[in-house]
Amino acid sequence: MGLKDHKPLTRYRVISGLSCFVLVCSFILFLLVGLSLPVIKPVYLLVFRSKVAQGIPTSIATDLKFGVWGLCASSALKENALCIGPQLGYEIPETVVALTGFPTSIIQAVQQGLIAVLVLHPIAAGLVFLAMFASLFLGSHGFSIFVLVLTILAALVSTIVLGVDLGLVLTAKNRVAELNQFSLEILFGNAVWMMVVSVILVWVAVILLSARACYCCGVRRHHHHDHHHDHHDRY
Repeated sequence: MGLKDHKPLTRYRVISGLSCFVLVCSFILFLLVGLSLPVIKPVYLLVFRSKVAQGIPTSIATDLKFGVWGLCASSALKENALCIGPQLGYEIPETVVALTGFPTSIIQAVQQGLIAVLVLHPIAAGLVFLAMFASLFLGSHGFSIFVLVLTILAALVSTIVLGVDLGLVLTAKNRVAELNQFSLEILFGNAVWMMVVSVILVWVAVILLSARACYCCGVRRHHHHDHHHDHHDRY
């Protein structure tokens, strides 16, 4: 094994390039979700929406959008009228709860779930970033196995994070269903669907890197004894 095997994109350029590309896309989505509302206000995990005042202009907050680092309460008259954060483990003041009229028990349940989201999102994003960088170095078979294991770990953690995000919204939905006296609906935020795409992309990278590690799906071994044989290895 020569020094060439330790340089980026020297062997298995197609597999390496595709893996890195899908992981870059996944990392960007993770980053956008991780910097969601109130840092990036159009990106949020879930929204509490009052069904009573829909279509009626009012200054009372009818939407309560939750992000990883904070929340925003908005009304039909003033979009994002009040935002809290960005801050680590943010608390929802009683004044905001009173302003919306939403049930305190549901808001507290969401707040507790957001603690897990806050911890897991950066971990998953970090693992995807490491896998993204490492996927450029697939010349060594031993290192390619390490990259595969790292990417599988990133995929598993990402799947857990997605499960937590989905569980957060579904739990809130179930609690609202039990409280018929409140004209309230819980909606998935766009950050959840971004997470779905991100997780799928990480698993696609796992498949690509598995083909390199096991020499399957058309991936061939490189002949290290003669550099003229490199052109025989299509992947």
